[in-house]
Amino acid sequence: MSFPRKMYDFFMAGSVAYAKWDYEVSTNIIKNRKKLLILMILFLPILAVTFTEAGSMLGGKTAYAPAFYSTNIFLVSIAIGLAAGLITGCIGAGGGFIITPALMAAGVKGILAVGTDVFHIFAKAIMGTTVHKKLGNVSVKLAMWFLVGSAFGTFAGGAINRGLYNKDPLLSEAFISLVYALLLGFLGFYALADYLRSLKAGGTGGAHSGPDVTPPLALKLQDVKVPPYITFDEHIVSGGKRISAIFLIIGGFIVGMLAAIMGVGGGFITFPMFVYLFGVSATTTVGTDIMQIIFTAGLASIAQYAIYGYVFYTLAMGMLIGSLIGIQVGALVTKVVKGSQIIGFYALSIIAGFINRASTLPKKMVELEYISMSKSVVDTIEFVGNIIFWIVIGIFGVWVIGKFLMSLGKLRGEV
Repeated sequence: MSFPRKMYDFFMAGSVAYAKWDYEVSTNIIKNRKKLLILMILFLPILAVTFTEAGSMLGGKTAYAPAFYSTNIFLVSIAIGLAAGLITGCIGAGGGFIITPALMAAGVKGILAVGTDVFHIFAKAIMGTTVHKKLGNVSVKLAMWFLVGSAFGTFAGGAINRGLYNKDPLLSEAFISLVYALLLGFLGFYALADYLRSLKAGGTGGAHSGPDVTPPLALKLQDVKVPPYITFDEHIVSGGKRISAIFLIIGGFIVGMLAAIMGVGGGFITFPMFVYLFGVSATTTVGTDIMQIIFTAGLASIAQYAIYGYVFYTLAMGMLIGSLIGIQVGALVTKVVKGSQIIGFYALSIIAGFINRASTLPKKMVELEYISMSKSVVDTIEFVGNIIFWIVIGIFGVWVIGKFLMSLGKLRGEV
């Protein structure tokens, strides 16, 4: 298997695990009347401000926030959350990848989009995560050493974003767009290739899961003799497995830095890292990942963005509302459509996100005076990238909601 293919499987395994957590959290919120009441109490004042004081400046740094806060940008945030939820619920992977690019496409500047996205993840985690039997398999030692690295990583990632922003806001925009273009391009085109292969084979495609045995690389890392050592999975292996805490700190640092740079919470990296690189069992990994998301997203959103004014709280609430609805609808639709169809739509939506972010780079490079191109040309490229993105996401949303409405009778019979 080629290295790019292994990397794709690595990212997809994490994306699937993160989507399962997202669905569980959303379901927990919706089924809990107290949490729904709290959500409504938080939501109503925001709704009142949205429709009575549209036009006021919100969101921190006035020079780089959307020009003016308006009802439209709030409604767009709900639509973005809805679309991300539909993708997550339908495909069981990847919906969160479009949130920051979608916010940027809607006119929210990069650093504000990242801060708002990671805050929305933190708010969802706090409201929806319960400490239940899954956490009985958490290795506290694993979690604590990993979070040491994660804490330093969030500070590093936040410092990178803020440093670029303070030097030149355009440089910050270009950096965030480039990171997303690389990731979404890699995932999108591999997913499309998977979809085309599944059509030729007559299959439906499927999600990637962790290995049944400890991977060779994990065995090598566990053999490295660098103290202090952390033991784990004692409930699976007599005496437990053992790994150097140094690897946990390094892994946590990477996750924290990516979370702070991209605003994704880090959950999609933690799962495959624990399973494929550290050789941790899936049961232990799930509980540790839940803890990691809460602490990493919280530290990144509050310590690296909120206190500097880079969180758009109203949009975070809009995305939370939209995603709660979208993920439930998307999950129901999987009962009435073919897997190959939704895998195809997933690939197209991720590629659309890639096109959207990549299409902004020529204009940023010209504005930074790195390249020379006609203003009309770069404006056209950016405009076309925006149009493609919103059309693809819009078609996906209409298709899923249409399938849901047409299948209500059948779905009621199954519930």
